Amino acid sequence: MDSPPCLWWLLILGSIVHLVQQPQLLQAHRFSFTHHPKGPFTNVTKHLHFPNFLTTSSLGTNFPQLKFLGNARASEEKGVIQIPHSSSSQADQPTYQVGRAIYSSPIRLFDPLTLTPASFETTFSFQFTTNSMATRGGNGLAFVISPDEFTVGRPGPWLGILNDACNHYKVFAVEFDTNHDPQFGDPNDDHIGINLGAAVSFKTANLSEANISLHNSKVHRAWITYDGNHKHINIHLGLDGNPIPSKPILSSPLNLSPFLQEYMFVGFSASTGNSSQNSIHNILSWNFSSTVQASLHVPSTKICHRNVAHLVSKYSTTPHTNPPSSFLIFVALLVLSSVALLSFYFSRMKTNTSDALLFFDTKQRPMLPISPHRFTFAELYISTRRFDKAQVLATDCRGGSTSVLYRGKLVNGCQVAVKRFSTQLLSSPRVTKRLGDQITRASHPNLPNIRGWCCDGREAMIVYDHYPNGSLDRWLFGIGALPWTWRLKLVKDIAQGLSFLHSKQLAHGNLKASSVFLDVNYRPVLGDYGLDFFLPGSGRGSKGDVFGFGMLVLETVAGRKEEGLLGFAREMFEKGEIGRVVDERMGDRVNSEEVVRILKIGLSCTASESGRRPCMEEVVQCLASSSHSRPIVL
Repeated sequence: MDSPPCLWWLLILGSIVHLVQQPQLLQAHRFSFTHHPKGPFTNVTKHLHFPNFLTTSSLGTNFPQLKFLGNARASEEKGVIQIPHSSSSQADQPTYQVGRAIYSSPIRLFDPLTLTPASFETTFSFQFTTNSMATRGGNGLAFVISPDEFTVGRPGPWLGILNDACNHYKVFAVEFDTNHDPQFGDPNDDHIGINLGAAVSFKTANLSEANISLHNSKVHRAWITYDGNHKHINIHLGLDGNPIPSKPILSSPLNLSPFLQEYMFVGFSASTGNSSQNSIHNILSWNFSSTVQASLHVPSTKICHRNVAHLVSKYSTTPHTNPPSSFLIFVALLVLSSVALLSFYFSRMKTNTSDALLFFDTKQRPMLPISPHRFTFAELYISTRRFDKAQVLATDCRGGSTSVLYRGKLVNGCQVAVKRFSTQLLSSPRVTKRLGDQITRASHPNLPNIRGWCCDGREAMIVYDHYPNGSLDRWLFGIGALPWTWRLKLVKDIAQGLSFLHSKQLAHGNLKASSVFLDVNYRPVLGDYGLDFFLPGSGRGSKGDVFGFGMLVLETVAGRKEEGLLGFAREMFEKGEIGRVVDERMGDRVNSEEVVRILKIGLSCTASESGRRPCMEEVVQCLASSSHSRPIVL
């Protein structure tokens, strides 16, 4: 490059040399972001009070505060909300009806700055009635917090909560279910449940254990209290007119942050099924209050003089007579030139940088636009909110090395999971080239979609797709029981994904219920790889994967995770009492022959001697056939 003739140009080059000679200075300014000043915090509160739903009340005609969707109406005669309303239940097709009644204005329920959900309390009285002597026939009522005011979900067992199990819909619901739907893991036909973006309840409580039944015409009252700071929910249920019971019928830790937007709609949803004697779900009264923290916006100290000058010239009769001085023009040109030179210089440095820190050899492996790409440290730093502890999904501490899995959101809005490693074992060119091979070879429906990587000389990160349905342990070890058909399908899919990895001479290295995620179709994905997966010779750990798969099989059948599960399962098998291992919450809705076969496979995979364990290809064949393709060795 020719030397610039101007003195100030030489000064720029001198500054560049000075910066290059002090890389620690660049590093110190690496994450120097400009933030607007935070204002004082205040509490945003909302109170709703509906002692009844009479159209002649002070609320006004047609309830402007409420919005009715589907077959939901306010009964002018009874002063209640009805889903479905009594007139529709007399229609030609009384079955499979659904409706929603929601507060017409959105309520602030989440603070995006602190990622804190609101604390809220709601109480409402409700009654299930029919037009005949029948006491059963409806599917149930749900209190819902939904992201929009237009969605009416499916009828029947869906309770109108959502309309598609394949699409992620940010909805929270507490259901009061009067129908037994085994395909959704219902414990019986008289229970309450907590639903998080799904028709399958995350937690359930059997009402018969509390001597409460919804199968009558009594007026019940529910109290739902959520503490946003401590992430905990309490649900009480009793008869209307009585004081709140001393003991909640359902109490659980619960982080609602992933299921809340800043503003949400609250209300009720209900549906009927295929019975000709369907119930009418009546809401007689409703109170709701919420509190969430917010930061007041502080006016900026900066003034856009250019915009002011433009407006003055446009609207004022007095011309703007303050043109910028020649000194300001010089400073602006100096800054722009410096930025251009810095960008050019460091782009050249980046091009000439050794490929030792890259996961891909770009000179030898040209990448397609859809291929995984390299992220900058700053991109992932921002996407994980500065690697905030609140974004941690899982932590893996083994062999003196720690890796952390974070939830992240890219600038394009895509949700991702970021696995953060130490580079103590990832610093050689041989290892980093191996990492590129792993990423390109690990492509399977039951393996995560890897979006890219980051390696900055101090640590390495892998970027996966994020699966909002969470990990398998959340569904497997909760109060609600997954049906056997789902569990069997999960075991088969996990086996196929693991068999594919082993066929590529790769090992997962971290197989457990918390590292298996469910995609939008509730299909298992073997994510959160262990560190061994990214090291040369990872295929040697395949026998360890087989053991992890065997333990996962036992936990899936037993529905619990405990230290002595393996010993207990072996003891029951030897005594011929293997049925005692099966999750009793599934009741008699299991195929006993399938359960015994699956448990035998799990015990075979957990043999104490690794040489006696089957390979995953044999396991897949056993799962696909009605009889074992090889003897089970215990």
